[in-house]
Amino acid sequence: MPITVFAVISIALYLAAAATLALPLLHRQAQPRTLSLGLAAVAVLAHFAVLIGAHRGGVDLHFFAALSLVGACIAALCLLVNLSRPVATLGVIVFPLAALLLGVDVFLAPSTQPLAMEWQIKLHVIFALLGFSVLSIAALLAILLALQERALRQRHFDGLVRALPPLTLTEALMFQLIGAGFALLTLTLISGILFVTNLFDQNLAQKTVLSIIAWFVFGALLFGRWRYGWRGRRAVQLTLAGMAVLLLAFFGSKLVLELILKRVS
Repeated sequence: MPITVFAVISIALYLAAAATLALPLLHRQAQPRTLSLGLAAVAVLAHFAVLIGAHRGGVDLHFFAALSLVGACIAALCLLVNLSRPVATLGVIVFPLAALLLGVDVFLAPSTQPLAMEWQIKLHVIFALLGFSVLSIAALLAILLALQERALRQRHFDGLVRALPPLTLTEALMFQLIGAGFALLTLTLISGILFVTNLFDQNLAQKTVLSIIAWFVFGALLFGRWRYGWRGRRAVQLTLAGMAVLLLAFFGSKLVLELILKRVS
């Protein structure tokens, strides 16, 4: 079956999953959680099939391919999180985003080939992708947490906010994901120091410095939570600030090098 067919199937199922989660919010009905997550699970499998087929089984870290891979990882993690926590509403944001990134990679982006990597570098990349994906989910929860707090102050609990778990559970899950993402980010930096020989070369220096800054931001947030009980607006702001820095580290330099300077990072 052609790669484009798998891509179309994945995109359609992502959008169907998001729609079955979003439409009941407009009519104050219960979300068909099992159906939606089932559709999304098949979409994720098809998404990974596209990545394997389109990039010949390798890990392609060129700009659009990397975005598509991150989208698939975030969608998969969203499904895993929902096995233990009722936050299917995350899919309203995550699944259309994954569909968009997949569509751009397959139908609009130029064809690219994965670079040859030794197993040590692949391990470093896996840590980085997982850490970025976990912290992305945490950042989305931070946005939803901010919406919940605003709704609580205004006493307005319709739509998306009504479908979320209690505020304390959302916050607890956010910090659990930040802790897991921080651990993965730590492994990313350690494996980079051990295995990436040109870590501070021109093309990687910015990524390294920004990743270290993000590591300090998330580390300070976790310490503040443990020592001073930080929560609420401060926790949301630091989470989003750390994620913004990490986004620049992962994709900022790729955007400049590949799309503007037409060079491979």
